[in-house]
Amino acid sequence: MGNQVSATTLMNRSFTEIVDCKQCPVTLELDAVYRVSQTMADSSDMRETLQNVLHQLQTQGGLDRGMVTIVEPDTGDLILQLLHGEGTAEPTREITYRPGEGIVGTTFQNGRTIIVPRLRDEPRFADKLRIYDSCLPFIGVPIRIGNDTIGVLAAQPTVDSLDRLEEQARFLEMFANFAGQVVKLSWNLVQERRYLTAERDRLRRQVSRQFGFENIVGHSAPMKRVFDQVRAVAKWTTTVLIRGESGTGKELVAHAIHYNSPRADQPFVKLNAAALSDQLLESELFGHEKGAFTGALDDRCGRFEQANGGTLFLDEIGEISAGFQAKLLRILQEGEFERVGSSTTRSVDVRVIAATNRDLEADVESGSFREDLYYRLNVMPIYMPPLRGRIEDLPDLAQHLLSRISDRQGRQLSLTECGVRLLMRYDWPGNVRELENCLERAAILAPDNVIDRDVIVLTGMEDRIMSRGGTLVETPTNFNDPDLDERERIVAALEHCGWVQAKAARLLGMSARQIAYRIQTFDIKVRRI
Repeated sequence: MGNQVSATTLMNRSFTEIVDCKQCPVTLELDAVYRVSQTMADSSDMRETLQNVLHQLQTQGGLDRGMVTIVEPDTGDLILQLLHGEGTAEPTREITYRPGEGIVGTTFQNGRTIIVPRLRDEPRFADKLRIYDSCLPFIGVPIRIGNDTIGVLAAQPTVDSLDRLEEQARFLEMFANFAGQVVKLSWNLVQERRYLTAERDRLRRQVSRQFGFENIVGHSAPMKRVFDQVRAVAKWTTTVLIRGESGTGKELVAHAIHYNSPRADQPFVKLNAAALSDQLLESELFGHEKGAFTGALDDRCGRFEQANGGTLFLDEIGEISAGFQAKLLRILQEGEFERVGSSTTRSVDVRVIAATNRDLEADVESGSFREDLYYRLNVMPIYMPPLRGRIEDLPDLAQHLLSRISDRQGRQLSLTECGVRLLMRYDWPGNVRELENCLERAAILAPDNVIDRDVIVLTGMEDRIMSRGGTLVETPTNFNDPDLDERERIVAALEHCGWVQAKAARLLGMSARQIAYRIQTFDIKVRRI
């Protein structure tokens, strides 16, 4: 037992001591490998790791004035990346080697190690750096990634010992393998960063398109007013209250404000406050500490912390209870809060955009909504008009929605003029959301990808118009309009003549048989008035 060494003692001794206490050359090389591998594990910086490679070559391998050159993919030339050792300094200009130029360029071109016993006897030596001793040897080895040579690792033995050159060359080749792995990792990181940057920029462009002003469709006077207000308020941090009926696009306006503001690169976080109890709402907005309540298994940051530096969209703000309104008022006024179960005060910088379809003035009057919170939220009100209040926007809006439906269904859908005229007879209590649902149902019922009046009728539109006190009598379209196709022209003529086929035929210069044939061919559903 007296001569045995315990496992714990071995673990506490250095790597070098375990291999060979006399520091033989093999031990030095192994220790150098160990140290370089540690650097590779601890650092993702290519220059730092390669610098350590050159340092180990000098201190453990007797190889001084180490240099690393890496190929430039665009030009094919070798670019000096690093120098280390006696007499070296950062070059004041870029040092390059063409393939086949000097010992370095020849090593790269041939992909084989070159050992020069004495530099003064080697005519290929370019001596661009002016640091090497012409009386000493020189070794250059290729740096490879797989079968591809991507650079050269070169150094000069510190003593003129010809019997050790082969051994030192193998030592240099071993470290060239390390260098190849380091460069590969670095290139992979660069490629991944480029991919992530490109993906980030692509997503930003996509988000900008998806939530830009162009997605808020409308040319009517009420919508022009909305556009003017959104553009004016987007560049500030002012609290915004978006008001309007359900389905008018309040969330879309909130997105447009955020993504056209200086905070566009920061988070946009949203929460619908209507469906949550006070306890859940407090946890969702402010977060909670582990053990704060049953089920709080971990610390959790709330929506305000998630939106720090960006925007928080609180939908249905008029639905929160009077008890919670005071907690919300504090963070709006001071930007401070505590997580549930914590006494630590936290601060955030969040722009709040709220939305509601309630009459907050009436709620303030009745006492169900705090007056001070109302004024804190209502700094910049934006009123979204109902669809029936801007019915002239419906044709453009329908085409925009139909384009989205076409993308989802993977086919090109179209909406006829007759279909648009029928849609404009309805008052749309569900606003834009109801219009999109109607068009999606019509798309399902349109096997030929054309949504016309007859397809929309199949969705039950006529019944809904009549049930809401509407009328099916429409302003006839000019059947001589050159933009109408033949089917729409016949339908327009029939509407103009009260669906009397003989009169429509005379207007169109057709016989009764011709118009009857076209009605059958185009599958026009003849109305009885």
